[in-house]
Amino acid sequence: MEDREILDLYFARNEDAIRETDRKYGHYCFTVAWNILFDNEDSQECVNDTWNQTWQLIPPQRPNRLQYFLARITRGFALNCLRTKTREKRGGGEYEAALGELEAVLSSGDDPAASFAAKELAETINRFLKKVKDRDRNVFVRRYFYLESAAKIAKRYGLTESNVNVILNRVRTQLKEYLQKEGYL
Repeated sequence: MEDREILDLYFARNEDAIRETDRKYGHYCFTVAWNILFDNEDSQECVNDTWNQTWQLIPPQRPNRLQYFLARITRGFALNCLRTKTREKRGGGEYEAALGELEAVLSSGDDPAASFAAKELAETINRFLKKVKDRDRNVFVRRYFYLESAAKIAKRYGLTESNVNVILNRVRTQLKEYLQKEGYL
């Protein structure tokens, strides 16, 4: 079923919308959550919460890209779950590692997660990423949106972990320069 048709089901308040969303994007949303949590039960709970939140948000919202709309919601639930888990036990997961890498670029002592969430900053970062080579942009997004490890990204793109780390370092440096030019730093 096409996204337009799924959205029409939401607007008609037809509960088939959730079933069709799950059929088309269930695995994708589970993967988004899994890459953050590495836990089946928590990942499935995030997906279920995503369907509930989507039902509440559509209508009135009508997202242009349903897949990305769902990913953003799922990611938010997964990050909240991870924050709760890491508060209980301060383990060093991918979330902390990824934010640590971005901290020098995005903050001047502020919480990088809060800075990153600011809408205006996100739009500026999106403008920057449109100027970055496709592969480098994909590596950056895989690391900092999907929170994939360098090893997983390397395998996905046929690179070495060292290549991935160099790409990430280069793009972070370019991002810092761009944000300075835009007046954020």
